[in-house]
Amino acid sequence: MTASNILTHWGPFLVRGDGDRVTEVTGHPSDPDPSALGQSLRQTHECRVKNPSIRSSWLESGPGARPEHRGIDPFVEVSWDEALDLVTHELVRVRNNFGHSAIFGGSYGWGSAGRFHMPGRQTTRFFRHFGGCTDSWGTYSSSAADGIIPYIFGMSYLEAMAQGTSWSVIADHTELFVSFGGLRLSNTQVSYGGQGPHRTRSWMKHCFDNGVEFVNVSPIRDDIDASFSPHWVHPIPGTDVALMAALIHTLAVERLHDETFLTTHCQGWEELEAYILGKNDGTPKSADWASEITGLTSKSIRELARKMASKRTLVNVTFAVQRQDHGEQVYWMAIALTAVLGQIGLPGGGFSFPFGSAGNPGGGQPPKRIPGCRIPKRPEGCPTISVSRITELLEASPGDQYEHNGQILTYPDTRLVYWCGGNIYHHHQDLNRLNRAWRRPETIVVHEPYWTPMAKRSDIVLPATTPLERSDLGHAETMLLAMQPVVRAFGSSRDDYTIYSALAARLGFGEAFTEGRTANEWVQYLYEEFRKNNNWAPDYEKFKEAGTIYHDMAPMGQPRQVFLEEFRDHPVANPLSTPSGRIELYSKTIADYKYQDCVGHPAWFEPFERLGTPAAQRHSLHLVSNQPKGKLHGQLDHGESSMLEKVDGREVCRLHPTDAVVRNISNGDCVRIFNDRGACLAVAQLTESIMPNVIQLSTGAWYDPDKLGVCKHGNPNVLTRDKGTSQISQGPSAHTCLVEVELFEEQPPSVSAFDPPQFILRSTLN
Repeated sequence: MTASNILTHWGPFLVRGDGDRVTEVTGHPSDPDPSALGQSLRQTHECRVKNPSIRSSWLESGPGARPEHRGIDPFVEVSWDEALDLVTHELVRVRNNFGHSAIFGGSYGWGSAGRFHMPGRQTTRFFRHFGGCTDSWGTYSSSAADGIIPYIFGMSYLEAMAQGTSWSVIADHTELFVSFGGLRLSNTQVSYGGQGPHRTRSWMKHCFDNGVEFVNVSPIRDDIDASFSPHWVHPIPGTDVALMAALIHTLAVERLHDETFLTTHCQGWEELEAYILGKNDGTPKSADWASEITGLTSKSIRELARKMASKRTLVNVTFAVQRQDHGEQVYWMAIALTAVLGQIGLPGGGFSFPFGSAGNPGGGQPPKRIPGCRIPKRPEGCPTISVSRITELLEASPGDQYEHNGQILTYPDTRLVYWCGGNIYHHHQDLNRLNRAWRRPETIVVHEPYWTPMAKRSDIVLPATTPLERSDLGHAETMLLAMQPVVRAFGSSRDDYTIYSALAARLGFGEAFTEGRTANEWVQYLYEEFRKNNNWAPDYEKFKEAGTIYHDMAPMGQPRQVFLEEFRDHPVANPLSTPSGRIELYSKTIADYKYQDCVGHPAWFEPFERLGTPAAQRHSLHLVSNQPKGKLHGQLDHGESSMLEKVDGREVCRLHPTDAVVRNISNGDCVRIFNDRGACLAVAQLTESIMPNVIQLSTGAWYDPDKLGVCKHGNPNVLTRDKGTSQISQGPSAHTCLVEVELFEEQPPSVSAFDPPQFILRSTLN
């Protein structure tokens, strides 16, 4: 029996296998709170891709053949040599006839926590050696924050996250922790690039025991665990900015704001104050004004503002709250709120993010990173799009333009989509619209271990290994893991690097891409490069034998860190990298763009739909499509922990009993959730943990439409609108979504999401 330390995006585990299957998964000895998601590593092979497979119409008639049959046609298994020759021919054909920009190189997903086998890195490296392609920037998780933070703080979102206030400081100094979007423990158990030991639960308990009061601003009561006695504030979803503006208004008119801090550390309070007081538009953003929008009482808004001013207050915003129409404004107004309180840079006060979104943020000791294999510079003439604008890219006609972050850009003429790592039919919004756009490319190639909805809708599917079937280096926080195979590669699957190496050899840059190394030799080489600057690390063989080695670490992995402490203490000596050197509550740069959906200061913009507006007369429930508890996004949806969250193999939606009664819905009923964009089935669960007029259907169910396009499995992205947050970031706005729900009175159809496609013999083709 083989055993190995395996690092995943949801933590480190000790995994045992018998060569063919995983037999046991246990939490890593260093992890005090292992995630239940680890048990899904004990997966079955029913939906694995065994051999290179070609969509029958494409194989029979060539590129562009019957694209409307993607997801319908059977597949034909072929040899690796034939598949690689076909892919090589397509890359050369499209490059020579239409240019590098006609190839979209996609790799969005959390494919591997190993440092070498990260699909995104392998894909970027391959295509830059090839001469380039169109690719993407940002994430579905945080694009709006990625777009706006540099204007406010003069640093990237990731840089700001790395400087965040640590839990150790919060536990000792914070009195009031106000979190917009909650602080859901299941979300904190995952982290891109690999999650280390899970400590958020113990830190929250430490804070609670020290008297920290948690405020959960969310439509979901249990977004902060009941054991921490959170105060629940539930404004109408999508109205957080109006609430924040009203809190600022109360602080300003009651002279509870910090005028000195706003003068010495901020740029633009005069402009923002004029907006908040309604000097220009005649509408003060008062508690009375916000009450009409948020559904909260004006009294409760004022009381919250006064309480925040009277205590050492930390304002936290999660990823979720910026995944809405005009999502950039949530972060900008939250930062403005903390600036008005004047506590930015004070221990335990100010602004934090993204507690409750991922991992152990907030001053965890930065790891001594394992170096990655070298990536060439981006070639000239290769455009990049916001990661969530793939549908517009595919829909665009040659010459179509769009605005993004102060630039006017042109969409390329996309002929080939090459995807490695990820399942777009999980991440993307408005899947019916995506389905139509997905017919536009002439060829779609994917590397994929599983017959996901995306793989079933591709033309050439190359079977890829999983992290359990290869060697790699896992690095999270202060842990370095020697990841070794615990099972054999399934079927004829190969790792992404080996696939790209074979293509590179056919395309004439094999030596430049591989540098003469196999995948295992690259893993050892990168470890030895790490050792050059870390002489405490043992040699590679001893490292593999140990399984895990550690850096020195502070107690519970949290050294002292306060966001912008040095800037607060000496703003002139430690200026921010903004035009003013200060926190920009007003950005002349943004104002000069003259965008209608993002002006020079944070502001409330009416979203394209919300409760309390005429749109709610047809679809009277707000859909919250949050992250699932039983899986990471859509990964291992067929795994043990995911299946335990389903009922009869179908996703569960939660709604308030009062909303269920008027619709004749009971616990356990199959329901149809719908709007003008689409429909899906789910199983109802009634709970008072969801505020009235809201329905929660978590993401992650593999898309499984019937003949009418209704997702039988419960994927909420058939309902969400595919619209950019604003012209600043063009991020996703999935959390702005109204739906209706009704009892599904027919016999529910069976779920077929995990069924592999049909296969036919090549001899049956014409």
